[in-house]
Amino acid sequence: MENRGAHPTFPTPLSPAVAQNPFRKQRYRPEAILPFDQARGLLPVPVLPDERSYWQEMYWRAWELAWSNLRQPKASSGFVANFIDTAFNDNCFMWDSAFMMQFGVYGRRAFNFMGTLDNFYAKQHDDGFICREINTLEGYDFFYPFDPNGTGPNVLSWAEWRVFRHTRDEERIARVFWPLIALHRWFRAHRTWPSGLYWATGLSSGMDNQPRVPDSDLHHRHWTWVDATMQASLNCRILAQMANVLEENDLVEELMQEHAFLLREVNARLWSEESAFYHDIDPAGHFSVVKSIGAYWGLLDKDMVPEERLNPFIRHLHETAAFNRPHRIPSQSADSPGYNEETGNYWRGGVWSPTNYMVLKGLRRHGRRELAHRIALNHLEMVWQVFQHTDTFWEDYAPETAAPGEPSKPDFVGWTGLTPIAILLEDLLGISVDWPLRRVTWDRWLESEGAYGVRNYPLGSEGTASLVGDADQIEVETDVPFNLTIRDREGTLQAAVPAGTTTLTL
Repeated sequence: MENRGAHPTFPTPLSPAVAQNPFRKQRYRPEAILPFDQARGLLPVPVLPDERSYWQEMYWRAWELAWSNLRQPKASSGFVANFIDTAFNDNCFMWDSAFMMQFGVYGRRAFNFMGTLDNFYAKQHDDGFICREINTLEGYDFFYPFDPNGTGPNVLSWAEWRVFRHTRDEERIARVFWPLIALHRWFRAHRTWPSGLYWATGLSSGMDNQPRVPDSDLHHRHWTWVDATMQASLNCRILAQMANVLEENDLVEELMQEHAFLLREVNARLWSEESAFYHDIDPAGHFSVVKSIGAYWGLLDKDMVPEERLNPFIRHLHETAAFNRPHRIPSQSADSPGYNEETGNYWRGGVWSPTNYMVLKGLRRHGRRELAHRIALNHLEMVWQVFQHTDTFWEDYAPETAAPGEPSKPDFVGWTGLTPIAILLEDLLGISVDWPLRRVTWDRWLESEGAYGVRNYPLGSEGTASLVGDADQIEVETDVPFNLTIRDREGTLQAAVPAGTTTLTL
C-alpha cells in the first residue's frame, strides 16, 4: 500500500470522553535515551541452568535489537513521547505496539516504553477514532477514519491492564481510561452489525491473508469476526475494572451490560458443536471452515468459555492434526483449508510471537500452566534453532520446520521480542507478578537439576527482587515485601517474604 501523505480532516462532534483525554494537549519534552550499555544494568537478568544457558544469548540480543529501535519523535510528527519503533516501515502499528509493551514492561527502569501508546492517544480524533497505523516521521494517519481497515485490533486496554498489574500505576489508569473508553465506544458505533457483534477485515484483524473469511484482506464481507467480538468483550471487562478503580460506577454498569450480552451471543452464535471451536460466521450464520488462532482470545476472559466447552476447545492445541505442529502454534490449524505447511505463508499457518503469547496468557488464566510451559518451551527452542543459523529474530516462523516464515522480516524486535524476553521470564522461568495484590507467583515447571530464576526483577514502581533456586531450596533477595507463591509438580508453597534475604526450603 502506497504512502498516502496527510489526509483531509473530517470534523465530528467532540466526544465527552475524548474531551477528557489528557494526551491530546500534551507536548513532547525532549528526553535522552539511555545507551544500551548503561541500560543493561537496569534490566532483569535470567539465571539459567547449564543445559539452557544458550537462552541468555537470545535474551540479550533481543534487548539490544529493541534498544536499536528506540526513537525520539521528530517535531513534525506531533508525537508526545519517546517510543519503540515497530521495525516494519516508517509507521507505528497499533497492535504491534500493544504487544511490545508486554516485554517493554521489564525494561521500564531504563526506558518508558508506554510512551509508544501515549502517541496513539495523542492522535485520537474528536469522535474517539484512533488509526491503526500512524506515520512516525510526519504523524499523519495512514488510513481514513471510515476505511474498513482503518483501526484495530482493539487490544490497547488489554495491554494497559497487564502493565498495570505489573506496576500498580493508578495515575496512569486515570489518564488512559478516557481515550480507551472513547475508542471502545467508537468501535461499538462503527464496527458492529445490528446483531451487536463485531466485524473486522484481514488487515484490521492483524491477520492479513488468513482465508477464514473469503476475499477479506481489505473488506469484512459482512461476516461476524470471532476475534474482534471476543476482543470487544475482553475490552468491556477490563474497562469496567479500570472504571471500578476510578469509582466511575455508571460506566461499570454500561460496560458490564455489553460484556454480558457479548458472552451470551458469542456462545449462542459462534460456537460450533461439530468442531468444538469458535468460528467467524457469514451473514446467514454459517461457520467459517477455518479454525483461526484468533478464537483463543476467548481464553483471556475467564467467563467467555463455559466450563463444559473448555476442554474440547483447548484440545485442539494438543492435536497434531490441528495446532500441535512441529513448531507450535500455527496461526491457523493444519486441518483448515489454506494451511501452508512449507513456510506458513504469513497468517496461513505461520507461527507468530504475539498470538503465541496471547494463547499462553489465556491458558494460564484457566490454570493450564503446565501446557503453557510445554508450548512455550517448544516455541523458544524452535526460535533458538533459527537464531543459531541467522543470528536474528524474524517477524514470523514456519510451522513445520525450524525456519523463518515467508514473507518474514529479519531483526524483528518488534513484537518477536516477546519470545526471548517475556515468554522466557513468564512461561519458562515461570515468574509472574500481580503488584496491586503484592503477589509474586513462581511456576517451577522447568525440568533441571540446576538452579535457575531471575535477578534484578522489577516490582511495582520502585522495588527489585532476585529469586533463584533449585529443587530443594529457594533464595529470595528483595528491597520490598511481598507474598510469594511457588508451584511445582509436587505442590504449592506460600510465604510472606520480608525485605532482605529469605531462604525457603521446598
